[in-house]
Amino acid sequence: MKILANDGISSVGKQQLENAGFTVITDKVDQADLAKEVNEQGIEMILVRSATTVRKEVIDACPQLKLIGRGGVGMDNIDVEYARSKGIQVINTPASSSQSVAELVMGHLFAISRSLNDSYKNMEHGDFSALKKKYAKGVELRGKTLGIIGFGRIGQSLASYALGCGMNVIAVDRTNQPVNIKLDLGNKLTITTEITPINNLSEVIGSLDYISIHVPKQADGSAVIGKTEFEAMKKGVRIVNAARGGVINEDDLLVAIADGTVASCALDVFENEPNPRKELLSNEKIACTPHVGAATLEAQDRIGEELASLIIEAFGKK
Repeated sequence: MKILANDGISSVGKQQLENAGFTVITDKVDQADLAKEVNEQGIEMILVRSATTVRKEVIDACPQLKLIGRGGVGMDNIDVEYARSKGIQVINTPASSSQSVAELVMGHLFAISRSLNDSYKNMEHGDFSALKKKYAKGVELRGKTLGIIGFGRIGQSLASYALGCGMNVIAVDRTNQPVNIKLDLGNKLTITTEITPINNLSEVIGSLDYISIHVPKQADGSAVIGKTEFEAMKKGVRIVNAARGGVINEDDLLVAIADGTVASCALDVFENEPNPRKELLSNEKIACTPHVGAATLEAQDRIGEELASLIIEAFGKK
């Protein structure tokens, strides 16, 4: 069976699939040519990340497809239910990238607390003394309250890092079932603590010093954080979005930054990827990264291995 890993796959995952008898193609196919190439090459499985979409049109045009795999958590770039209604198996790897995304968020939390993003841009050509004064009002994470909106695997992984830094964590989720959070502290030290999410963001939003969002793109396209939520936040809140573009209303975010409600923000995802609006990229109070939350070598290996394992389990050696 032929597999097109159109957004790439780790060498470990590729090797495991090839050892099991699959042919793995990693040559990138343009989105417009995807259906044509799948049919011409007799491809029966497509593996994607976030760059390639597999919508109804591709599914209808490729009746031989047996599986669509997403290396990562969200599957909003795949028409999942439609594919399954056609008998196509759809898989993803929700656990493999949790630690990588959580670590990126922690990096952003530190960066926007000390204006590292803007400092990096200005040090080469700026006046040292003026910059020293400009960036002399940083804040510390320890003792601050972090609200984590969406308390799945990534949210829970982030909680373990934040707790390890001495932050207070409030989780907001649809379920309020208690969750045991394991903190691996190094030197083989492990601590476990329990966090019970709350269901209503409005109850706590005014008490949060930091907010990190970990929810999928909403089915109706609405934002989770918009004008109403910004108006309820405390002055000087700091926000990170490494979930999906659109869960924060970007227009409302820019207003909240301009009026001082949001002291600083970090975005790894954008409404208009791969062409984020310039007002976000050029704003000195916004730290931007190009949707790299899961892009670590370790996560790519885990994702490739998990995809390979799921495919081999479902289809065996052909």
